Amino acid sequence: MLIGYISDENHSALCGAVVEFRRGDRSWTLTSSPAGALYGDLPEGDYEAIACCAGFGSKRTRVTVTADHPHLFRLLSDGFLGYMWPNWCRSGEMSEYRVHSVDQFRLDLFRYGWNKEFITSYGWCDEHGHRAMMQITPDGDYTRSGVGWNQTGYTLEFQKHGLIAPDRSGLYFLHATTMGGRFTSFPWIVSPTAPSADICVLASTITWNAYNKFGGRSNYFSQDGLTAEPVVNSRQDLGRYLRPDTWPFEDTAAPLSFDRPAPACVVPESDTITSPIRGRMGSALAPGEWRLLGWMEREGFEYDLYSETELHFDRVPLESYRVLVLNTHPEYWSPQMYQRVKNWVHNDGGRLMYLAGCGLYAEVEFPDEETMLCRREGEHSLRGENEAHLLGLAYTHSGFQSGAPYRVLDADDPVFAGTGLGDGDLFGHRSLHERCPGGASGHELDKISPDSPANIRHLAKGINPDDSGADLVSYDTDSGGRVFSVGSLCWTLSITIDDGVSAVTANALRGMLE
Repeated sequence: MLIGYISDENHSALCGAVVEFRRGDRSWTLTSSPAGALYGDLPEGDYEAIACCAGFGSKRTRVTVTADHPHLFRLLSDGFLGYMWPNWCRSGEMSEYRVHSVDQFRLDLFRYGWNKEFITSYGWCDEHGHRAMMQITPDGDYTRSGVGWNQTGYTLEFQKHGLIAPDRSGLYFLHATTMGGRFTSFPWIVSPTAPSADICVLASTITWNAYNKFGGRSNYFSQDGLTAEPVVNSRQDLGRYLRPDTWPFEDTAAPLSFDRPAPACVVPESDTITSPIRGRMGSALAPGEWRLLGWMEREGFEYDLYSETELHFDRVPLESYRVLVLNTHPEYWSPQMYQRVKNWVHNDGGRLMYLAGCGLYAEVEFPDEETMLCRREGEHSLRGENEAHLLGLAYTHSGFQSGAPYRVLDADDPVFAGTGLGDGDLFGHRSLHERCPGGASGHELDKISPDSPANIRHLAKGINPDDSGADLVSYDTDSGGRVFSVGSLCWTLSITIDDGVSAVTANALRGMLE
């Protein structure tokens, strides 16, 4: 009889894992096949199961064996990663660090501005038991419900890992380092208890979670849930590759929990703010967002930082700010977020700087503050209108993963004052984005659409192939509001190293504050 399957944190099949099933004074030991399958002649009923595999943490779990419901065992590899829970909080509030390590480690707090500013050390983290800092993942699909680290065995008061958020708002990272020099980092967003600046910046935490594949699924593969059997080969087993260009869900995907580590948000210890961003995902997530925040500090722009999830739950007091800034890749928004910002800009005179690409393109719902549901991209079935009504631009797939500079189209606009740029000149040649280098108009690109406001001003355009470059635009509203949009995921990935992008952004932001 098929008893179940066993897989790792990526839902990849584990071959040769051993599971012992105990009931009363009897015991059965099974070894997994190359498909991660466990076969055996066990009577149906409840068991204590003990699972182990070389290179993974062993664990005990309770399981009910039935002929028609194979159990999915999950083991966690001997890695080194962590996250804060909650991922964001207000100054003076508490978040808990949750780190998975098989060795003792030192934990330090840094604030990521123009430099990595050391704040404090929390010392060495260890416990008396062997491998006691190793975390345990639940069985089943914990991308839906969260990993819930620091739950099992953390019963003593001094084992609670709460950290008080610093007074100053910003993007913080916890640095963890083992005795042997192994390193990991993870972000912590700290918002102010009350507005302290004229500028509000939103961190795109919904997008971070949509792309987070820890646990074996994200909104880009297995959207409707883990595959019934563990993955042996992604290209042979996952619908993303077997059914290309389709979304395997009707209206909403299965839930994605925020209660998970996000490995793509790690910033390497040696990286500075002008270092190229390595890998496929980091540019669109926390490592990419750091670049704009550090640049703002270099240029003297004070800001308050919030998770965009706080906007959905109406905890970002937009009326207290003069400018709202969207950073790099705010792809996923709820209809409530969209309507809140649109009303603020169009009716209340709010100023919006969209320094990003492929933004407000896909929709999400929140069953609760720990979980989100992604909706089909591009349908706008809840919002009821194209994002160009607010941003002035809308995403199209043309130019995807290309990179190029922008060409100036309207040099008389104040954003070009003092830059030395004239009509036809190029700027934005440099970028930290290694996935598709070539310039500030890159990766995912937004353009003027039929839904763009009639009074939109076309300031510049990326020279990507086949006229696919990002449009740089602005427009004013009757209420005194203003929108400045760059239409490129790579804009803020150029801002620390390209003088043209830096100068244009600074001019636009100063104009917003007038």
